Parts: sequence; C-alpha cells; structure tokens
Amino acid sequence: MSEFVYDAKDFKSSTEVRWCPGCGDHAILNAIQRAMASLGNKISDYAIISGIGCSSRFPYYMNTFGFHTIHGRASAIASGVKSANPKLHVWQITGDGDALAIGGNHFIHLVRRNIDINVILFNNKIYGLTKGQYSPTTDRGFKTKSSPFGTVEDPFVPGQLVLGARGTFFARAIDGNLKMSQEIFVEAAGHKGTSIVEVLQNCVIFNSGIHEEITKGDNREDKQIYLKHGEKMIFGVNKDKGIVFEQGKLKAVTIGADGYTLDDILVHDAKEQTTYLHSALIDMALPELPVAFGVIRAVEAPVYDQAMAEQIHQVQEKRKISCVDELLRSGNTWEV
Repeated sequence: MSEFVYDAKDFKSSTEVRWCPGCGDHAILNAIQRAMASLGNKISDYAIISGIGCSSRFPYYMNTFGFHTIHGRASAIASGVKSANPKLHVWQITGDGDALAIGGNHFIHLVRRNIDINVILFNNKIYGLTKGQYSPTTDRGFKTKSSPFGTVEDPFVPGQLVLGARGTFFARAIDGNLKMSQEIFVEAAGHKGTSIVEVLQNCVIFNSGIHEEITKGDNREDKQIYLKHGEKMIFGVNKDKGIVFEQGKLKAVTIGADGYTLDDILVHDAKEQTTYLHSALIDMALPELPVAFGVIRAVEAPVYDQAMAEQIHQVQEKRKISCVDELLRSGNTWEV
C-alpha cells in the first residue's frame, strides 16, 4: 500500500474553474482528480501538460505541476517532460482540434513511440474556444460557423488513428459517467506506454447535445456497451443483449432469441495483439450496434522512455566521459 494517502480535494487547486456551467469538462476534471487520489502517487510527481483549447485550461485547476503550452504542441512537450524526468506521471490534456488538427503529426508520433504518457482526448466534435468552427472529428454534412452549408469532409476516428500508429492502449469514456471515467483513467495510468483515452464531451454553447443520441433516454443502456477485459460483451437495460461475430463482422443479438445463447457472446480480449476486433469495436455505431466504451485495447510493447534510459546507461558504462558536465571538466581546464 502506498504511503501517500490523498482525497480528490487534495488535487483541486485554488484557481476558479472558468468553464461554462454545464460543460462536460467539469465532470472529466472531477473524475481525473478522483482517479489520481486513488492511485497513491505523490502529488509532486504529477505533471499535467496541455495545448490550446477549453480543455487546456486543465493545469490551472490541478494542484500539481503543469504546463499550458501552445496550440497542437502538447504531445511534443509532454514527450520531452517524460523523457527528461521518467519518474514523473505525465498526463496530457487535449481536445479534438488541438490534438488531431495542428497537433496531428505530434500525436501519431507520440503513439508510435509508445512514450509512457496518459493522454486524455476531449472530443466534442467542434472548436469551442474559438467559437464553433468544425474540427477534425466533426461529422460530414454538419453545419458550423466555418461550414455553413455543411462539411464536405469525413472525420477522423481517434481510435483508428491510434491503431494506425501502432498504439498499445485505447479506451473510450463519456463525460457524464464519472464512475466509468474514473475506472478507465486508473487503468490508463497503470499501462506502460502511451495510453489514449477518448472522452466524448459536451460543449453546451457551440455543440450542445452532440452525443445525445448515445446518452439520453431510459434505454441508453441499449445504446452503450461497457467493455471489460475477460468479460462477456453483454449490454442492454436488462443485460439480455450481446455481441457476436458472424460472417466476418460484429452483430448485436438478444440472448435467448433466434437460437443465441450466452455461450455465443464474445469475450472481450483487450490484450490481443492483432487489431482486427479492436478496430471493429471502435467502429461500432448506432443504430445497428451499441457504442463501445471502456478499455478496448491494452497490449504490451517496448516503452520509449525506458528504452532510451537503458541505452544511455549502456553507452555511459563504455565511455570515459558519461555526461556533459564531465565533458566540460575534461582535458585542460582553468579555475578563475
């Protein structure tokens, strides 16, 4: 058991939280504070790195070290922080515009390198801070201030970007479900390598209700499935629905109907190295299939910052001069 015992309030800063009332960011902030308190790590060992956007105000609201950087560059700064001081628990807070537009190149290379950083990607499918332009995750045909007649582009799917960059961890949460989000953040923190958690988040001003189809109504349990490694893919208000694999694709069925039994329902394997089923789970969409939440992929792979530290140590052992300070003090030197 860790010697550091905290409560969520220990991670709250004295800075006034200046998000709009009702913004989904409030719930995400609370979930992360609760998750960090449960992990038992020293507060001074946390570093929160953000870029630009409403979500990027996050470091001001955390009683930890933090760095509010520039647009799209949070992945690069977070990579440098972790590589320079591997003992730190580095969390990157970013939005769909910040991470996937101007920051897209940094994002995919962070994932490819598998640096031990936890990335929380707020996805409200809009540019909120700059007042409502369409973002890289905005749906085709959606009307915004910068697409008054509807966008003529297909959106990025964050999970597919992660898989394409050979990512080792991808999860999806939703802002209003604090318990689910906290559980996922804890799992992300325990993963060795880059963990990407996409959080479906509501912007009440410029894109209110964008995820409403998934979250509203008494039957929302029929529209969502919370995946857990090693457990059957079961969902529904009465937990009587499940996911099966037929004719090369996923299918939602009712257990006990049309000959389907519990034995037919897939067991979620987040640790499977191949990405075929993980990709299919990421792509599940209404109305035919529920939207997948939880840890979809979590596999082991070499970790960049660990490999870099090991390489430096191996080289240092073979060299007479092992660091810059020793280099400066070598040869003919004078004291003045």
